[in-house]
Amino acid sequence: MLYIENRQGGKKGDRSLKALLPLILLLLTACGSWETNKDTVLTMEAFSELKTPAFVFDSQAIHQSLSDMAKADEGKSDADRLTSSFYSGATSRLIWVDRSGVDERADTLLAWLHQVGTLGLSEEAFGVKAIEADLQRMRHLDFDEGRHQASRVAARLDYRLTKACLRYCCGQRFGFVNPHRLFNNLDVEKQDTLGRVMKYRGLFDVKIDQPNHNYVEKVLRQVQNDSLSEYLQSIQPTDRYYLRLKQMLPSATTIEQRRRILVNMERARWSRHQPIDEQKKRVIVNIPAYHLYAYSSEETLDMRVVCGNVKTKTPQLSSYIEWMEVDPQWVIPMSIIENEVSHRAGDSAYFARNRYNIYERTTNRKLPVGAVSRQMLVSGKYRVAQDGGAGNSLGRIVFRFKNNFSVFLHDTSNPGAFSRDSRAISHGCVRVSKPFDLARFVLDNPDEWLLDRIRISMDLPPETDRGQQYVEEHGRGNNKLIGYVPVTPRVPIYILYYTLWPDADGILQTWPDVYGYDNVMWNQLKTYM
Repeated sequence: MLYIENRQGGKKGDRSLKALLPLILLLLTACGSWETNKDTVLTMEAFSELKTPAFVFDSQAIHQSLSDMAKADEGKSDADRLTSSFYSGATSRLIWVDRSGVDERADTLLAWLHQVGTLGLSEEAFGVKAIEADLQRMRHLDFDEGRHQASRVAARLDYRLTKACLRYCCGQRFGFVNPHRLFNNLDVEKQDTLGRVMKYRGLFDVKIDQPNHNYVEKVLRQVQNDSLSEYLQSIQPTDRYYLRLKQMLPSATTIEQRRRILVNMERARWSRHQPIDEQKKRVIVNIPAYHLYAYSSEETLDMRVVCGNVKTKTPQLSSYIEWMEVDPQWVIPMSIIENEVSHRAGDSAYFARNRYNIYERTTNRKLPVGAVSRQMLVSGKYRVAQDGGAGNSLGRIVFRFKNNFSVFLHDTSNPGAFSRDSRAISHGCVRVSKPFDLARFVLDNPDEWLLDRIRISMDLPPETDRGQQYVEEHGRGNNKLIGYVPVTPRVPIYILYYTLWPDADGILQTWPDVYGYDNVMWNQLKTYM
């Protein structure tokens, strides 16, 4: 017989005992003895010794067990931390277990968890066997006086069901690995004299959702409303790229192939909807492929690109191309000033040869090279900029978009780099091999004279009669007919990292893991395998 004890409301026995009281009293009075019976007035307290401790649901013991499990939980994923936080709070509550035991909602979750093998995941990562064991104990009242006492089993089962549910939901909805936490704590940018990390280099800023406490409440509402199955179905990735990889998984013949498919499936989870499935105009740079792909409903454009080297990696990001600059001035990043320019302080020939100028930041006043020391250059109070025009490191045009890394797409004065197979040689920006084609693509129905002004400013042959007449009158070179060119509407840009990605013809290709990100991801993702 199972008893439920509520510390605030007293003790309650099984209602069947109440039905036995008249029979018991009748038997007592029929004994033939007329001696005064001290037990003629009985209460439920008289049967308290029949209560078996192993079968008692003690609310305080349950909440204490939940709190102890939350404190002892060493899980490192977002789902694990959110589960621990939920059950350690003052408002924690049982989600799956009630006075009636555990209903079919637990079976619904287990049915989904039994299918994780199709995703390349392991049931063990979700504690399926432990959940099933406690579920059987609960349903068969298989309790004891030790670790399987009723209150402990109830708390343990509830905690494990919630943790498994959140692991699955967070993983399929947001990703099993948090890319912000992973990549933005990967490369050390600055250390102090004792070797302690002062700053990490930012490497990931793709706009993606992340799980939080509000999401936990949303999932648990689905459980309590008995709509869990419908919700689990709704969070499954549905884009073509993800489904294509999922279909490939059973046919992987080597560990390397399987691992590559799984890490790229995880990348697809981060974005939820892949830009390749969108119908609007967009630009995608895939770093391992060293390629840029531009898509619209009318055309597809692809070109070779140069990306950052291993020490100055090109970050993964999402943004919008908002404007272009023709013949731009290059403001040299502080990292390049510190590592390459500062030790040439005072070298007028070096600055003249590279067309570098030094300006005071507060006044924009140009300073003589000889008047600026190395200490002044690295102080942050001065900027070094290269004049626009032929030979500028940005080439003849740059494509600007807001981001936290001061990177952009641009032309180059060294086009020979595009002929190399391995093109991870920049300081982080992306150099494009067909800059004018990209300029034409991002503009919305540009008129021919606008395009010709861009061509002439880039020292390209004009195509209109008006443009050709202008060049005849003014000659080639040093013709800056246009500088700032707005891009309206803005064009989405994604700089991504996929080692399995379709080429311009839609054929899935394998690309080298140039930054070693597959290995970094696998070290975290394999705990689910």
